[in-house]
Amino acid sequence: MIRRLGYAAVLSAIAAPLLLPSDANAQRRQQMPSREELGTPQAPAQPQQEKNFPLGASWTVVSLNGRPVADRRATFQVDSNLRGTGFGGCNTFSAAAYPMRQQSFAVGPLALTKRSCDKGASDFERSFLTALRATRNWDLVNGKLVLKGGAGEIQFDRAL
Repeated sequence: MIRRLGYAAVLSAIAAPLLLPSDANAQRRQQMPSREELGTPQAPAQPQQEKNFPLGASWTVVSLNGRPVADRRATFQVDSNLRGTGFGGCNTFSAAAYPMRQQSFAVGPLALTKRSCDKGASDFERSFLTALRATRNWDLVNGKLVLKGGAGEIQFDRAL
């Protein structure tokens, strides 16, 4: 019995300073704002779920660099072999297209037919293919495919 009381007395003497805050710690706690005062949430935010690129879907351009495209027809599709194909408004094109992690995107060199078109169609196609080739990121926003890069932004609607 004496041994047990001896250990209990030693443990309470060691643990007591750990359980009771010192005056300095109590003062620090009073000076520090609470989580509610800082406006930070109690629970950590849920990590954003990674999106999957819609392989095999056909897309039609609806805007290029914030301007609506109603008078020109341009399309884009990436198949399961990571081959991007489409119509630029005058010529058909193909290129390696790589949707990557964290919604990055890379387009390889373009191969396209050499049809002659009017100046308006050629200018639009050049702008579209330049923006497509410079694409670095993709996203799906309200059912639209959005490609962004150094040469601008392209928005696509799903084609039938």
